[in-house]
Amino acid sequence: MREALTNRKYTTTGGHGGSLVGMAHDARTDGPAQELVVDVFARDCTSRAAFEVVTSKWASLALLALVEGRYRFNALRRKVEGVSEKMLSQTLQALERDGMVTRDVVTTIPPRVEYALTPLGEQVAGHLRALADLLEARATEAVAGTSPRPAPGDA
Repeated sequence: MREALTNRKYTTTGGHGGSLVGMAHDARTDGPAQELVVDVFARDCTSRAAFEVVTSKWASLALLALVEGRYRFNALRRKVEGVSEKMLSQTLQALERDGMVTRDVVTTIPPRVEYALTPLGEQVAGHLRALADLLEARATEAVAGTSPRPAPGDA
């Protein structure tokens, strides 16, 4: 299972075929440095796994919803219409693992869990908001692009 790069020190050490190459020191285990490749087009890019999570439909929508503030699980599920309980749970776990969402257990009776964006999550959600605004503003063009087209010669 992949780990988030939180609590790691990152130092750039030079270029590598158009990619930045760096070393990450895992502060949690005081383990040895690992080589990181930072180029989303490279197969071994360190950020590619997080990129895959963020660009999934449910993660993008969850991040956009969390821009509004903290949410409890069921309130977030109601906000993101159509997501199943299982899928939302898996999505939130992946976002937490990638350092974009925090999961806070509030010790009340009964206990409750709240989700919120981290600073990284806020930054990513800001870019997603700009994309969502663009797509909403140009929705008719986006829909028109998916409508069936007549075959050549059929007019």
